[in-house]
Amino acid sequence: MFQNLKLGVKLNLILLSVFLVIILLNGLLLSNVLQKNAEQEVKDKALVLIEVMTSVREYTSKQVNEGTIKKLSPALEIDGQFAKTSVPGYSAREVFSNLQKRDQYSDFFYKEATLNPTYIRDKADKFEANIVENFRENSDLKEQVGFRSISAGDLFYIARPLQIKSESCLVCHSTPDRAPASQIKTYGDQNGFGWQLNEIVGTQIISVPASKVFEEARRLQLLVVGILAAGFIVAAVILNLFLKVSIISPITKMSKWSRDVSTGDLDADFEHKPNDEIGVLAASVNRLKVSLEMAMNMLKQNPDHS
Repeated sequence: MFQNLKLGVKLNLILLSVFLVIILLNGLLLSNVLQKNAEQEVKDKALVLIEVMTSVREYTSKQVNEGTIKKLSPALEIDGQFAKTSVPGYSAREVFSNLQKRDQYSDFFYKEATLNPTYIRDKADKFEANIVENFRENSDLKEQVGFRSISAGDLFYIARPLQIKSESCLVCHSTPDRAPASQIKTYGDQNGFGWQLNEIVGTQIISVPASKVFEEARRLQLLVVGILAAGFIVAAVILNLFLKVSIISPITKMSKWSRDVSTGDLDADFEHKPNDEIGVLAASVNRLKVSLEMAMNMLKQNPDHS
């Protein structure tokens, strides 16, 4: 069937086949590259933010908790009120809350998800609790990353274990009778107790939106594919014009000229000015026409030999 098609159709079928192969290969390669770049982009954002939150916790623990606040009151009180700013987790949440007020960070999330928190807002959900249990079962695991889906879209998260490394933490979290009275007054005596030294009680987890980044990667992929398609169409049009002007049109004229010669019209030569392959063929058929004309003249002059 392919052999019976015209040159233009054959060329376009070949071009289309080549284009589809190129699009398939480039699409797979581009998709892989863009996916990795998108993942790295969201991971970099999350990594920077969790390092910032860790730094806030360290500052609160070393500079505030062990410094100013304790000098003011061993009971972690200021004017009879529990000094929330002495709690590293509280400081980290407040800093991140201020960060979220900026539009570009409004859909970022930070949480110190705890199995038995003092503040019920920090209670780990099922997904976060599984991460905490994973850290507990794998003491050498220092970080867990991955994706999770929520109603708002896909999120990339980085989680790190929250481990009780200082005896000072147990002042507020061992038993209610050891906790500052202002803490009991503020948070009650039901939650956030029974912690042990070196125990992993929760996870520091930060989530950054991944859907927008992946959508942008997909848009870029479609843009590249669109550019390739546009380039293919332009190339196909140019090649078809070239084929028509340089090959099909001369061959069509040659075919008509050959038909005229076969019916006895030997007056005209086939003209093709370009010195290309078609030009060489034109010169050959013109010589063939001259040879045919000479043979016919010889037959006319010697009819007895016909």
